[in-house]
Amino acid sequence: MIEHSNAIDVLRSSLELPCGALFKNRIAKSAMSDSLGNGGGDPTEAQIRLYERWAEGGAAVSFIGEVQGDPRFAEKPGNLVLGSHSDHQALRSLTRRGMNEGSHLWAQLGHAGALAHAPISQPKGPSALDIEGLQCGGMSVEEIKALPRIYASTALQAKEAGFSGVHIHAGHGFLLSQFLCPLFNHRDDGYGGSIEARCRIVLDIIDAVRHAVGPAFPVGIRINSTDQLKGGLTEAEALEVVRMLDQTSIDLIDISGGTYFPGAKENSDSSMRGPYFVDFARRARAITRLPLMVTGGFKRREQALEAVASGAVDVVGLARAFILDPGLAKTWLSQEGGDPEFPQFASAPPGGVTAWYTMRLTALGEDRESEDRESASMLDLPAALCRYEERDAQRCITWRETFSRWYP
Repeated sequence: MIEHSNAIDVLRSSLELPCGALFKNRIAKSAMSDSLGNGGGDPTEAQIRLYERWAEGGAAVSFIGEVQGDPRFAEKPGNLVLGSHSDHQALRSLTRRGMNEGSHLWAQLGHAGALAHAPISQPKGPSALDIEGLQCGGMSVEEIKALPRIYASTALQAKEAGFSGVHIHAGHGFLLSQFLCPLFNHRDDGYGGSIEARCRIVLDIIDAVRHAVGPAFPVGIRINSTDQLKGGLTEAEALEVVRMLDQTSIDLIDISGGTYFPGAKENSDSSMRGPYFVDFARRARAITRLPLMVTGGFKRREQALEAVASGAVDVVGLARAFILDPGLAKTWLSQEGGDPEFPQFASAPPGGVTAWYTMRLTALGEDRESEDRESASMLDLPAALCRYEERDAQRCITWRETFSRWYP
């Protein structure tokens, strides 16, 4: 058992990234899709207020996901899109207010690929797939070679909009994760086969982004420690990815895990309790000195204290815990502490829990979570799912109108 007061000091300590940027403590609001864009790729007041609250709550850094460079491959119609159409005044308000009290705000650069939201997309992944629950086209070599330029342009626009860093999404089944995953990637050219070939486009994107933003601007990446699927990326392969990342200019490796692929069976070891990926981080620490962040399963302060004090983890990433308590960082950094109370759902329709937490984000952004907490429908997952889907449907209409020139 660690010494309690000393461990709190470790969580309170600052962290200098390789590029020279400084995190004021070791607690991050990790990236998740907040679905609070206006449907046209721009921030709403509720989204701006949400990130302001996390900054006021003491987070060292918040990651905003997803931020698209190509609107044809969005994960959801509430995503941000950086481009010539962007409302730069709203973006500036987002970055200014989301960086209160010395907090960072990083844009997570996303491309959903084969899992792009069908009503606003023409899904394409590393390989063409036609199975129940997943149909997509395969990317040409020319389309793959265009990706570094797209990511670099989006990163530069994020920097110009006032974000203090960017975060390349290569986990959770999004496009770059698809390249790393043999279930998605059946290519037999230079982008498929060995883990080195599957990682090639990731490394090319890192180089292009770094060239665009310069040496002093933070560039992070999220990777899976495992896809948790039979036939997917394994932990051994993920460690090889870490070895390759160690030779790049990356400033932070955010470790998570899990990928969706219809019909694929879960690995037998994928049922985990507590923080999910700390053991992998410990193995990764042996092969890289780059700062490591772990996202997934942290519910109690003691878990965060132990992870950082052990040396396996430099930053603890929290998602749903920060939805339940936007001031959780300050709470955990105080002597008194205190842990969020996670809701218990009697039954959960597919997508219901995600919808509930997403609608809770809306309540936070509108400063009405206390009203939401007192509502009789607080734990009504079908109602939350209905509201969530209705909002997405309306924003799909706006999206197609805003980005009509991108569609045939």
